[in-house]
Amino acid sequence: MSDFIRITVTRTAGSAPRDADTTMTVWGNGQSGTIGGGALEWEATQVARRMLREGRKTLSRTVPLGPELGQCCGGSVTLVWALNAAEVSPQASPLWIWGAGHVGRAIVSVMAPLPDFEITWIDTGPDRFPDSIADGVTRLPTADMPRLASHAPVDATHLILTYSHEIDLALCHALLTRGFAGAGMIGSATKWARFRSRLAKLGHTNAQISRIACPIGQPELGKHPTAIAIGVATALLKQADQSVQQGETAG
Repeated sequence: MSDFIRITVTRTAGSAPRDADTTMTVWGNGQSGTIGGGALEWEATQVARRMLREGRKTLSRTVPLGPELGQCCGGSVTLVWALNAAEVSPQASPLWIWGAGHVGRAIVSVMAPLPDFEITWIDTGPDRFPDSIADGVTRLPTADMPRLASHAPVDATHLILTYSHEIDLALCHALLTRGFAGAGMIGSATKWARFRSRLAKLGHTNAQISRIACPIGQPELGKHPTAIAIGVATALLKQADQSVQQGETAG
């Protein structure tokens, strides 16, 4: 065996055929290992063989199993393809954006070109999304967003921007129960005061609830969706830079 592609499952959300860190290897006329079989593995193998033909070294993609591949699992997996690699290099931070309305679209437009984040974009149906979505952004329509949130990666950052206050509240509850790296929600001070009270009644402590930032953005920039998006992007980039600096200091 000469050149080969190592395919690694780096993250899963919801129901998936194999767990994170599962790998398989593909070369010109063969393969070994499995990431779960079925349509997911077949497609991943085809991608690996195209990479070998084209000389491409790395690729990362989040695949929604139900909408994209028609598998019964219903979750999603993040795969990394790497040429001749025994280990997978660290990937961009997962960013889950809940809602494809005006603010959600503006945030995706601003964040998608940045290499620091791997974006998963969720709403209640395919018709909620624009016809054209930036490369590298995973569209994930689901009828039950709070249920999906309860299976989200615990190292993800979440932005809650849906069309419904009840869905927003249910997402906050699900994420507080699940765990997350960071979370923010669009809304007024009045909305957040009401949410804090209702979340406390659901059993969350003040310290836990305070991990969710509301409102998001920078008020001095205004309330235009693009202005909110710029404020959110600035805050996320600062957080990412601080994490890198802390990691370097610890090392």
